[in-house]
Amino acid sequence: MIYTKFTIETTVEAEDIVSSVLADCGIEGLEIADSKPWTREELDEIFVDEVPTDPNIPEGIALISFYLSEDDDKGTILKDVRLSLEDMRAFIEVPCGTLNISSSDLKDEDYINSWKQYFHAFSIDLFAGRKLGIVPSWEEAPEISGSSDILIHIDPGTAFGTGAHETTKLCIIDLSEYVTDGCRVLDIGTGSGILSMAAFMMGAGSIAATELDKNAIPAVKENFEKNGLSNSPFRLVMGDLVSDPSVRDDIGGNYDIVVANILPTVLIPLTPVMKDLVRKEGTVIYSGILTEKAPAVRQALTENGFDIIDEKVLGEWCAITAKA
Repeated sequence: MIYTKFTIETTVEAEDIVSSVLADCGIEGLEIADSKPWTREELDEIFVDEVPTDPNIPEGIALISFYLSEDDDKGTILKDVRLSLEDMRAFIEVPCGTLNISSSDLKDEDYINSWKQYFHAFSIDLFAGRKLGIVPSWEEAPEISGSSDILIHIDPGTAFGTGAHETTKLCIIDLSEYVTDGCRVLDIGTGSGILSMAAFMMGAGSIAATELDKNAIPAVKENFEKNGLSNSPFRLVMGDLVSDPSVRDDIGGNYDIVVANILPTVLIPLTPVMKDLVRKEGTVIYSGILTEKAPAVRQALTENGFDIIDEKVLGEWCAITAKA
């Protein structure tokens, strides 16, 4: 598939405002480049493995890019973006630069290859002394030799999830503790499918998953093929569990484990729905939580009848495990 990369030239001061305007236009994934290093506080508010700065960008200038596929109605979307940016310029006092939009075509393989400088093989220490290695196709596998160790082959693509971020590592560690042979798992916001693949390799019997981003469909298919899981009992449902009852009906319930690696702004409204998804005495694994925001997630769980049984911290992120 051919993607077109559209890049808006603006200012560092207007980055957040322009990003918000694009979100209002329905554009969900953004790439922001400037020469200003990110602060620790900014890094803590997003899922990110590494944020490069570009010294070639003039000081004070920011480049905000988004991608549209050949299936998207580019003309309509760009018209909406341009009108929204001009409306923004008329109502804000912050300097926003030229707001010029440039474009370039990018094939799937070019998009994926751009990640190679940032993603490298690594391993994760699991429950009970096991290890899980994650390796991209262009590197050698890390040293894992035990009979119970796991190796996942994954290439970054258009869907989130390489396993390198603390939140994903926490989910994988928790899954290694709670997955039992033949259990039914629900993976909410599957992204690249990495948590589902890990759960299968740990013994899960069947897995259902949900996702909002349509890029997850080819990403999951490709990653499952790389790991010999194409014929696994896996089902991906596109849609929002919180707002769409038809998605909940399609997914069903009575899962042994539900895992959700999402930000608290989604986890909290998801929690009342969770009671219909997990079986009695089943396990809920929440990650994507800054430690400072953990109290609000704990409160949502306890108010909805869940018993918190575990909490793990890695860096400034945490994962909370609860029983229904």
